Amino acid sequence: MKLVIVSGLSGSGKSIALETLEDCGYYCIDNLPVALLDAFVKQAMMTNQTIFQKTALGIDARNQSQSLAQFPRTLAMMENLGIACDVLYLKADTETLLKRFSETRRKHPLTDATHTLAEAIELECQLLEPIAGETDLIIDTTHTNVHQLRQLILSRVAPKNDRLMSLYFQSFGYKNGIPMDTDFVFDARCLPNPHWEPNLRMKTGKDQEVAEFLQGSGDVRQFLQDIIDFLERWVPRFDADNRSYLTIAIGCTGGQHRSVFLAEALARHFRDSDHHILLGHRELP
Repeated sequence: MKLVIVSGLSGSGKSIALETLEDCGYYCIDNLPVALLDAFVKQAMMTNQTIFQKTALGIDARNQSQSLAQFPRTLAMMENLGIACDVLYLKADTETLLKRFSETRRKHPLTDATHTLAEAIELECQLLEPIAGETDLIIDTTHTNVHQLRQLILSRVAPKNDRLMSLYFQSFGYKNGIPMDTDFVFDARCLPNPHWEPNLRMKTGKDQEVAEFLQGSGDVRQFLQDIIDFLERWVPRFDADNRSYLTIAIGCTGGQHRSVFLAEALARHFRDSDHHILLGHRELP
């Protein structure tokens, strides 16, 4: 039985995540009380395995706080039963969540006569700490639209071969902030910038002219090799620690040239390794 538990802040995309997993053949249940998780799993194991072979459960702050506090113990119980369980946690910054609730005019599940929307979001963060502390994968959807989130779920939570760790190389621009859902961040702003070359300014790191410009720099070649050496040394350690996902983010000023080139080069280098290789460019269309 393959089990994915989807949790996170209201407005961060939990419903989209569950819908995407359902499209991938998962049996999905939303808002399952933590107190019933033990009984559900045991019942599922005794029934037709084909129905519950891949199951996704949505658990959120609508649970009682004392039930949420029992989540780590319940998770340990499932591990003792030999159930492969991944915990997916979605979040976004408070400003983004406030904007989303304003645009959709939906009511936050924790708002009432004594809690404003901002206070409800803060309370929800506190209530979900027992789940957030046990998560395998955190996805920050602050800068992610619906289509991008679906693609992330498809590539990272439901890979073709669950036995392999996923390496996700992502380029970004520092002017739009550092991605929150990342494990390693490398700053490429010290490298020669094609932006100052008039004939390269409107191109990206995926274009041959920009690649040739950057490959001509000894600093760029050394920077790339240093990242490769670091990852080749330490990725096997994370793999041995049963990590399922590892995100490597490379940033430059605008996320158009240097970071894109480096992310592309890293993905090509590791494509022959025993890992799922994923590639994304946050600032590119």
